Amino acid sequence: MDTQLEAKYTALQRRLRQLGRAAVAFSGGVDSTFLLKAAHDLLGDRVVAVTADTAAVPRQELEIAAAFCRREGIVQLLYTADLLNTPAFQTNPPDRCYHCKKALFTGMAALAEAEGFPTLAEGSNADDTGDYRPGMAAVRELGAVSPLLEARLTKADIRTLSRRLGLSTWNRPSAACLASRICYGEPITREKLSLVEQAEAFLTGLGLGQLRVRLHGALARIEVLPDQFSTVLAHRDAIVQTFLALGCSYVTLDLTGYQTGSLNRLLPK
Repeated sequence: MDTQLEAKYTALQRRLRQLGRAAVAFSGGVDSTFLLKAAHDLLGDRVVAVTADTAAVPRQELEIAAAFCRREGIVQLLYTADLLNTPAFQTNPPDRCYHCKKALFTGMAALAEAEGFPTLAEGSNADDTGDYRPGMAAVRELGAVSPLLEARLTKADIRTLSRRLGLSTWNRPSAACLASRICYGEPITREKLSLVEQAEAFLTGLGLGQLRVRLHGALARIEVLPDQFSTVLAHRDAIVQTFLALGCSYVTLDLTGYQTGSLNRLLPK
């Protein structure tokens, strides 16, 4: 490991020791898995995982998170929330992520505190400061801590360290909640979330890696890395048939390729 990365990892460990006792907001993704593993290795049973279960979280993600906690012997708390009955989420405004994260982290923090874990740590990293991320404001307002960000660890750093720790998530595609696939201003419904979840699961089954299915009304826009365009086109008929059966009227491939937060381009500058 290079000297700079070693220094960052040491800074992370120092910060985690300072927490003493904490709950980690755990989704099973690359960042939160690494944070939970690092915290548990240092603090043992003074760390628990707390996972949010909402309609915007794929069922497979919940299963992956639960399996990791069982395998590592980590206590997992589950916070269930019906965000579809929250207007600030369901109407899908540009700051939806703020309202969503505030509601979830408020509930998760309360659940953790009731179990004797007064500090909630979450997995934002140094790369998360470079895009429009209203959810970060909620994190700050609620007093949650961001140890990876404080240690200035980037996504690439986290993948490298995850591999060193033997975590299978080191090369896992980046994930985001299903609501992030629906164009701002279009109401979020259980049916749309289910459509996206099934469509992305189908594409993953074809061997595609980093991908998104964005919904613009009845149009589905597939984002994959450019070197996987040929795979999409090779399975064109099956993809079209599946997406139409799920409820889409139009199926497109975005020639720009996969981009995190691509719907943010629709926001006023």
